[in-house]
Amino acid sequence: MKKLIAYLLFIVLVKGYAQEMNLPVFTQYLADNNFVVSPTYAGIGDNLKIRANALTQWVGIKGAPDNQSIYGDFRISNRSGLGLSFYNDKNGYTLQTGAKFSFAHHLTLDYYRKMYLSLGLSYNFNNFRIAVEKINADNRNPTGLPALMDDRRRGNNNFDVGALFRMKGFFLSFNANNILSKDIEDEIAQLEPNLLLNFQVYSGYTIPGPKKSGIEYEPSVFYQFFASDRRSSTDINFKVRKYNRNEDYIWGGISYRYLNDQFLKPLNIGPMLGFKKSVLYFGYAYQITMNDLASYNSGTHVVTVGLDFLQGISNCPCVQSAVHK
Repeated sequence: MKKLIAYLLFIVLVKGYAQEMNLPVFTQYLADNNFVVSPTYAGIGDNLKIRANALTQWVGIKGAPDNQSIYGDFRISNRSGLGLSFYNDKNGYTLQTGAKFSFAHHLTLDYYRKMYLSLGLSYNFNNFRIAVEKINADNRNPTGLPALMDDRRRGNNNFDVGALFRMKGFFLSFNANNILSKDIEDEIAQLEPNLLLNFQVYSGYTIPGPKKSGIEYEPSVFYQFFASDRRSSTDINFKVRKYNRNEDYIWGGISYRYLNDQFLKPLNIGPMLGFKKSVLYFGYAYQITMNDLASYNSGTHVVTVGLDFLQGISNCPCVQSAVHK
């Protein structure tokens, strides 16, 4: 029994190392914050945009993932932008903190057809830690396992690259995240993947509603593929916005996530809603768990609050916000 428990504990630690720099992406990007999934969005818009997200996954399960993050991006010239994000992620005995520094440059391919291309790059720093003190506290010797003494942490540096194509209401972004492989210790080389690379594709179309209604519709798709184990998932999303004459708006939508070999067996499905009033933004999303964990939790909650300020419209349409007409 002692050997079995020790083996299970070792597997937990190895699996924890394997999750490094692969932070959860649920529906934060749909809360008027495309910068979550792509550095190419840095500087697109007429404001300094700040978004703070709080994500609590699988509420009701002890040690379930919990994540807080803050994103900010702004334009530094007519055609370039900078972005910065910080995050804190907790998943059982594993803890991650880190930051991303992003740069994007935007090009006009065809002025009259409103066709634009954006290129982006992010530098990522991540500090990954296993909470040894919590493991020791939870293992107060009914099993007689020896206490873990050393501090289990490591830092990683990596890069993301991306491209974004826009034409009128259509958008398509492609990103390669964590493009550098990771050096790992020989004793766990067979268990822990050194490949952190993952790909993300985000695409959609903004469709105007009836003339002068102030309504627009936005179906979109978000695809993720992890090179280490070749797993992949897809989100199918639909949003509706209703603007007033001051360009404030309310919005609502729904998201459906599934593994790509199990289309009819969703992982999560749930509603979203929010509003923008002057410089203030608020969004909320609820994800109902549809897999075997559904009986043990009440779902996943995502709250987003934000500010848009320091308005300064660029002379180049390639970085201007898509304003409802």
